[in-house]
Amino acid sequence: MGLFGSKEQRRFRRDLLETHNEYRTWHGAPKLKLSKKLSRSAKAYARGLAETNSIADLRHSPEAIEGLYGESIACASYQQSGREASELWYTEMKRYNFETPGYQPRTSHFTAMVWRSTVKVGCGVARAEDGSTYIVARYFPPGNMIEEGEYAENVWPPR
Repeated sequence: MGLFGSKEQRRFRRDLLETHNEYRTWHGAPKLKLSKKLSRSAKAYARGLAETNSIADLRHSPEAIEGLYGESIACASYQQSGREASELWYTEMKRYNFETPGYQPRTSHFTAMVWRSTVKVGCGVARAEDGSTYIVARYFPPGNMIEEGEYAENVWPPR
């Protein structure tokens, strides 16, 4: 399995952070800060996903399920960049109904990205033997896994 080197990881994290913050600005959310701790754990989880290299095993980590942080996962059959992963997650906005804010199926990557009260992000990427890319982003504090009433305060339409 080919792993991304430290230079590639740094570039990936920078691109993901910049793209997230660009989109967050459009939604009136403060910029995220990159967390080394979250990035280390996201990278470890991405490596585990790349080792199994199975779409069927593409599920959230136990820590994310417990609500310790928010988590977005992506897989591509090519070397996806941090910008491309962010753009993919952001396209879910077209399915989000701002008129009735709340959890909506197939929009959780988007709402995690722009959640106003989230302040930190970490990300990791790993490459499987076949060249597939596994991407994990982690958010703290987690947002879009909480009470329905919080969505109106934290997910604003683009300006």
